[in-house]
Amino acid sequence: MESLLPVDDSPASPDAVRWRDRTLSPAERADALIPLMTLEEKIAQLVGVWVGADASGEGVAPHQADMVDGGLSWDTVIRHGLGQLTRPFGTAPVDPVQGARSLATAQARIAATSRFGIPAQVHEECLTGFAAWRATVYPAPLSWGASFDPELVEEMAHRIGRSMRAAGVHQGLAPVLDVTRDYRWGRTEETIGEDPYLVGTAGAAYVRGLESAGVVATCKHFAGYSASRGGRNLAPVSMGRRELADVILPPFEMALRLGGARSVMHSYTEIDGVPVAADEHLLTRVLRDEWGFTGTVVADYFAVRFLETLHGVAAGPADAARIALRAGIDVELPTVDAFGAPLVTAVRSGAVEEALVDRALRRVLVQKIELGLLDEEWQPYPDGLDGLVFDDKADRDVALRLARESVVLLRNDDGLLPLAPGRRVALVGPVADDPMALLGCYSFPLHVGVRHPGHDVGVDIPSLRDALAGLHPRLGHVPGCAVTGEDTSGIPAAVAAAADADVCVLAVGDRAGMFGRGTSGEGCDAVDLRLPGVQGDLVRAVLATGTPVVLVLLTGRPYALGPEFDRAAAVVQAFFPGQRGAQAVAEVLTGAVNPSGRLPVSVPRDAGGLPGTYLSPVLGRRSEVSSVDPTPAFPFGHGLGYTSFDWCDPTVRNPTDPPVSSAPGSGGGRPGTSHDPETDTGAPGTGSGRPVDWAVDGEVRVEVTVRNTGTRPGTEVVQLYLHDPVAQTTRPVVRLIGYVRVPLAPGSAARVVFEVPADVTSFTGVHGRRVVEPGDVELRLSRSSADVVAALPLRLVGAEREVGHHRRLLSTARVEPVPAHHA
Repeated sequence: MESLLPVDDSPASPDAVRWRDRTLSPAERADALIPLMTLEEKIAQLVGVWVGADASGEGVAPHQADMVDGGLSWDTVIRHGLGQLTRPFGTAPVDPVQGARSLATAQARIAATSRFGIPAQVHEECLTGFAAWRATVYPAPLSWGASFDPELVEEMAHRIGRSMRAAGVHQGLAPVLDVTRDYRWGRTEETIGEDPYLVGTAGAAYVRGLESAGVVATCKHFAGYSASRGGRNLAPVSMGRRELADVILPPFEMALRLGGARSVMHSYTEIDGVPVAADEHLLTRVLRDEWGFTGTVVADYFAVRFLETLHGVAAGPADAARIALRAGIDVELPTVDAFGAPLVTAVRSGAVEEALVDRALRRVLVQKIELGLLDEEWQPYPDGLDGLVFDDKADRDVALRLARESVVLLRNDDGLLPLAPGRRVALVGPVADDPMALLGCYSFPLHVGVRHPGHDVGVDIPSLRDALAGLHPRLGHVPGCAVTGEDTSGIPAAVAAAADADVCVLAVGDRAGMFGRGTSGEGCDAVDLRLPGVQGDLVRAVLATGTPVVLVLLTGRPYALGPEFDRAAAVVQAFFPGQRGAQAVAEVLTGAVNPSGRLPVSVPRDAGGLPGTYLSPVLGRRSEVSSVDPTPAFPFGHGLGYTSFDWCDPTVRNPTDPPVSSAPGSGGGRPGTSHDPETDTGAPGTGSGRPVDWAVDGEVRVEVTVRNTGTRPGTEVVQLYLHDPVAQTTRPVVRLIGYVRVPLAPGSAARVVFEVPADVTSFTGVHGRRVVEPGDVELRLSRSSADVVAALPLRLVGAEREVGHHRRLLSTARVEPVPAHHA
């Protein structure tokens, strides 16, 4: 093999070899190397190359036909080195071992061609698992949110990262930290939920898992992408600075500070007329100057040229490159375009400062040094290639555990579930026997595999019919209709099957796809929240039979479940639960698993109303000033199970003070407060006694005992919300500030303890600064955002306190066992 050492170390300066010195910091090594590089070598490190990308416009995305140049030879592309290799596993089906060997060969050639022996940094998609053929497909991010289990999300991400690193991949384009604001947006399935605290804690956990495996996590899409007008992909965003600061940005802060993410991908969108790719305030002043981020900012695919072709703020590719570099973008993905010859020419002419190139290059080189790619010991061929497997039993076990925890039981009238043995069950619906209905749009089978029909899926994905038949033998199946289209000819057969059964399991939902090739996914936006196609007609017809119906939703977004769906005796929601998702749903239906998922998004009641999340102020709720009632069918945080839990002795106190309980009767099965959580204006002290003093720079401890009073093991999810009744700006009626899963055997109890810093009450005040404001607040121990068990009054005391990026971001939670004689 050709030498990987530099072929020209002619400069006499010690820097000629200093950049190899591992006793120096990555920044010092990068600073030593940059002066030795030509302009072409510098810029080559700022681009990716996408080998095998389809330039027809029918591949991954529209517009790429204009920007994927298939005429350049490989030798021409890499002659000055290369910054990134784009998706060598995620572009076409390739055997894991063959793909890893091919990648290693390409890396050896890149390093040998480079004057400094620098290989490329390799990135892949990994939102629902390593997006490679024969790799485990995990549940989609909405399912992560539904699990309310960051620890399990972290375990999943670590396993994803291990597979990627073993194959020679260095960077993963995940997690998505967009807080969903409009469920009509097709990429709702990629979000973790509608609450920034839930998104931030689960997202930071994913980052920790991926980074712990040695893979750079890339947080996206920074920022505002999910708040587009009308829920349309890439549509402009109209957003005030408070919504941006208090809802959109916190998950990114959490992922960077608590997760240690080393990369950020900017958003495609424009906010108030400024494309994010051109927004120096967001990409430099906020991200770097205020937050101290030192990693790389990578462009979303083709977004640098979009400054010219879609946004109209650049006069050409060189101008787009100038604007992007100035704003703070370091790497152009997925393939060389504006950062190629146009940028070289612009720098030589003086139109673009070389200092901007050097700034981006330094960040790129520091990251490559951290990954070991500039070490003399680097070798292109990872160990263990011959035994490389992307889908083993341990991976599938984690996928199954996460799927089980993410299934949400929304309704269970008269205890219809679990299904009683021996009953005749009709399985009806278009997604009941479709394995692809379990997968998100960034899963390899749907993102890439659909364009290669000659290849098998690569992993075993049982359908709901397969899984349920193994647990409930007396099962018949009729599809009734397709996911899309207007054909209702199959509905009479479905009605007949339901009428002839003891119970009907009716499975409806989505088929994920890309850019109009699905009902959910990137570019698959919805005009309203009715079930796609004629599935609503199917549901209504089956409900009219009078047979008890279990409605199962396998979807990428919440669909409206208005009054016409109230006749469904049971409702089960699963958000693209992945490769083992059918088994998880079947186990919930038959009682093998006690459901413990909670809604990461509200389920609306009205399909035509403007979608709105639970994070709304008083006037965003039901009121007498509007004829429209936005109250959801099922609120954020809602979920049922097959056992019962009692909550008792809720207390709040300063850590050094004796406990103060809430009002008598505020524990137990229903809210103890005297207000309606949908319309509450939050009178201070509602439902309780004298507020506990809480220093604006202090901490309080909230406790409650949870007891399993049923006959089955189960898991309760204790949620803690903040209610701020009077503030200098309007505030959400409630917002999540803590949660914890509490698994309990029948008859056992546990004491749940939250330690809550005053910093979590902070918000962006009337003058645009984040403050902790003195005054009365409540901490609400709740089963959901609308089901309050105890309202604990407090009074924040002291002077208004300004806080910044280094504020405490989390309430900590722990579960302590209660001795049996106390339970």
